[in-house]
Amino acid sequence: MSLIAELQRRKVFKVGAAYLVVAWLAVQAASIGFPAFDAPPWVLRVFILIALLGFPVALVMAWVFDITPEGVKLDASTSGSKRVFASCAMLIVLAVGWYFYGQPSFRRGDAATPSQTAAPIPAAAQNSLAVMAFDDLSPAHDQGYFSDGMSEEILNALARVKELKVIGRSSSFQYKGKNVDARQIGHALGVAHLLEGSVRRQGDQLRITATLVQTTDGEQEWSKAYDGKLVDVFDLQESCARDIAAELKVALASGSGGRLVAKASDSPQAYALFVEAQTLVNRRVGDSLPRAIALLQQATALDPNFARAWSKLAVAYAVLAQYVGGDWQANWKASDAAAQRALALDPNDAEAYTALSYNLFSQRHYVAMVEPMQHALQNDPDNSAANYWAANELAALGRTADTEKRLDTMLRNDPANVLALFYQGFIRWRAGDPAGLLEMVRRIGDNDSPFAQFLLYFHSESIGDHDHGAKQYAIAQRGLGAQLTSSELEAIYRGINQGETQRQTALKIVAAHAGDDWAPSFLLQLGEPARSFAAFEQGKSGLSDGYLNYLWNPEPWSRKARQDPSFQGFAKRMGMVDYWKRYGWPDLCKPTPAAGPDAFACR
Repeated sequence: MSLIAELQRRKVFKVGAAYLVVAWLAVQAASIGFPAFDAPPWVLRVFILIALLGFPVALVMAWVFDITPEGVKLDASTSGSKRVFASCAMLIVLAVGWYFYGQPSFRRGDAATPSQTAAPIPAAAQNSLAVMAFDDLSPAHDQGYFSDGMSEEILNALARVKELKVIGRSSSFQYKGKNVDARQIGHALGVAHLLEGSVRRQGDQLRITATLVQTTDGEQEWSKAYDGKLVDVFDLQESCARDIAAELKVALASGSGGRLVAKASDSPQAYALFVEAQTLVNRRVGDSLPRAIALLQQATALDPNFARAWSKLAVAYAVLAQYVGGDWQANWKASDAAAQRALALDPNDAEAYTALSYNLFSQRHYVAMVEPMQHALQNDPDNSAANYWAANELAALGRTADTEKRLDTMLRNDPANVLALFYQGFIRWRAGDPAGLLEMVRRIGDNDSPFAQFLLYFHSESIGDHDHGAKQYAIAQRGLGAQLTSSELEAIYRGINQGETQRQTALKIVAAHAGDDWAPSFLLQLGEPARSFAAFEQGKSGLSDGYLNYLWNPEPWSRKARQDPSFQGFAKRMGMVDYWKRYGWPDLCKPTPAAGPDAFACR
């Protein structure tokens, strides 16, 4: 009798199938039940291991014993036993191997989880705090952006208390509208306290309610309401911030009652417009930026001396063409004018300096961009926009290690900032760390976002999964501003990865969209560096980061581009060589003075 027939006779297949169904149901129930009772993650892993080990045991039992009308009896036949026992032993080895090696937490170098020797996650410092987005309790529920902005203003005030560790806005505001337990948020963000609250605005009347919650047990530890008129908003914020600092038993930096909340504007109406607008500027997408610009124009008309409104307007104009479209030149001019107005009113305005630097970067003035960014970081080292755009500038000019240090600092303060996670994933890929890239995707938390799809297409491409890679590439490029159709973008991806016929098809598509801001990047990826350099140099796009970053990738087309003879002249004409000579060469290039004063070689 064949082995298959013997397995059927002894009902091994039936027992195995039944076991798998029951085990699967048990694991599903455990994955729901264990977290509900706060069981540590290792308990579920051990449960799965036991279930896996039980499978070969069940097969052996089915082979050895036979169920008869007289009861369970030992089957005396030994035909095929050695092969069955060997197969079951192999299943046991695989199960144990999965437990001790197959999981990311046991793989050396996997950034997704701690290594075997990693220390346990320390308890959150008692002076750590996350300010959540406040609820809108206004009668018409039409003050959502104002409520978010008010939360951000209180967050900024508390961040000025040196003895407090306040998590960045992007990390805490990601939980807006989600019913997530305080203990879970505290664990994810590494904080001991959450500041929750609400804003009720009706006409000129304003009520801010703040509640402090412990993340160890989710219990409320303090709550207070602050009532006043819109004209009193700065005093209400000041009182709230001071009460929280006192409740957390931290000393204020001045020790003498210096204000945490400066009076930003003499016009309460202008300030209310600004608070709403800054939330829209942070959103970027859809019609958020045009709406923010309209609000900020109203705010600066009501109070021409409102420096923060001018600097926020500068930021909005700086990114308008990238996210919405329009005339790059006109937007740069408007942004520069707003930034200069802000600095005339407040010479220490970090956000205004940041906008000036980013505009110079977008206009390809790579040496000139450095000084205003240095001013921004000197005036406000923790400013999120300054740190992010400084990372953009470093990455685009090839300084990968310096970029990662900047992003590490940013993510320590704001661990769930999606833009920083995206850039960090890109940098990890550039450094040859695919596990690090996937960890950033996990931390982004939304695999369908253009940022996650952008990272995932690199990974799919590297493992030869071109069906998924093509779709991810199309979603990413359209989400980041490319005007081509999804099918055209998928064809470009296949041209990059799947042979000369597909490459020629892709080149024809790019030629039909030569005016697209991303066309030079497509040419670079399609192995046409000289044409790509010429297209970027002659174009009017402000996407310095979107283009130059592709020069430092590990893929063959990127290496071909930076080693192409035409790159030498391109880098010189664009001012990149002057930047490198002053501020540091790219990680992948070094000067070769024997070949000329501006010569260099890249690997």
